[in-house]
Amino acid sequence: MASHRKPRTRIRHSAATKRGALGVTTAALAAVSLLTQSAQAAPDDGKPSLSEVKEKVDKLYQQAESSTQKYNAAKERTDAQRAKADKSLDEAAERTAELNEARRTLGNYATAQYRSGGMSETATLLLTEDPQQFFQQSHVLDRMSGRQKEAVSDFEKQRKAADRERKAATKELSSLTSAQKELKKNKQEVQAKLAEARELLSELTAEQKARMAAAEKKKQEAARKAAERAEAEREKGSGGSPGSNASQAEKVIGFAKQQLGKPYVWGATGPSSFDCSGLTVGAWKAAGVSLPRTTWDQVEVGTKVSKSQMRPGDLIFFYDDISHVGIYVGNGQMIHAPKPGAEVRYESIDTMPFHSANRPG
Repeated sequence: MASHRKPRTRIRHSAATKRGALGVTTAALAAVSLLTQSAQAAPDDGKPSLSEVKEKVDKLYQQAESSTQKYNAAKERTDAQRAKADKSLDEAAERTAELNEARRTLGNYATAQYRSGGMSETATLLLTEDPQQFFQQSHVLDRMSGRQKEAVSDFEKQRKAADRERKAATKELSSLTSAQKELKKNKQEVQAKLAEARELLSELTAEQKARMAAAEKKKQEAARKAAERAEAEREKGSGGSPGSNASQAEKVIGFAKQQLGKPYVWGATGPSSFDCSGLTVGAWKAAGVSLPRTTWDQVEVGTKVSKSQMRPGDLIFFYDDISHVGIYVGNGQMIHAPKPGAEVRYESIDTMPFHSANRPG
C-alpha cells in the first residue's frame, strides 16, 4: 500500500508543477500580447504615425495644387478682364473728350447768337443738353445754317457714343470685380490647404522629420541617377553634341535642368520660382511653343501619347483632376516643380497616379 502512495504523491507534485509553469507561461504570453496591442493601438502617445501624416500631407498638397490651377485660371481671366476694362475706360474717356469738344462748338454758336440779338430759339437749341429732344418740339432747325446743323448732328452722335462707352465700361468693371472675387476665393483655398499641411508637419517629432527628409533625399538621389543614365543614352544616340541644332525636346529639357533647385511657389512662372504648370510653360516657350497656363488646358495641347510611348520632353499629367504636370526626361523619370517646401527636381513618374501624356509642338 505504501509503495503505491509514493508514486501518487510524485504524480500529484508533478501535475501541480506543470500547472504552475503553464500558468506562468500563459500570463507571460498575455502580458506580451497586451504590450503588443498597446503599442499598435497608440504609437507615439496616440499621435498619428509618420506614414499617416505623410499620406495626409500629400493629399493636402494635391488639393492645394488643384486650387492653384483654379487660381491660375482665375488670374488669367482677371488679367484679361482688367485689360478689357482699361480699354473700355480709355474709349469712354476719348468719347467724352469728343463730346466736350462738340459741346464747345455748340457753345460758340450759341454765344454768337446771343451777342447778335439775344437768346433765340436757335441759341437755346445749341445750349440744351439734348438738342434732339428740343428739335422734336420745335422747327428752328430749318432756320439754322449748315455748320450749325452739322454741329448739332455731331454733338448728338458724340453724346450717344459716349453713353454707349460709359455703359460698356461699367459692365467691364463689374465683370472685373467678379473675377477679382473669384481670384481671392481661390487664393484663400490654396492658403488654407497649405496651412493645414504645415500644422500637421509641425506636430512631427525631430526624429520623424529627420526620417522623412532622409527618405525624400534617398528617393531624389535615385531619380537623379536614373535621369542621368537616360541623358547619357540620349547623348550617345545623338552623337553627344546637339549644339545649336538641338531638337525641341532637348531645348525643353535643357531649360528644365537650368531650373533644378529653384523653389516651388504656387502661382509662379519664373524666373526665380515655379509651380508645376509654370515650369512647363517656361520650358516649352524655350523651344518656341506657347502653352496655356493651366494643367487643364495644357492637357489638350499637341498629340496624345501612351505611357509606354513617351519620349523626353513630353508633358506627363497626374491625378484624376489633372492637377499636376511634369516634363518627361526618360528612363521613367521627370523634372517637375513638386509641391510647397520643395524644389524643382528629378522624380520617378510612378510617385503619383498617372493620368495621361502629350507631345506639344
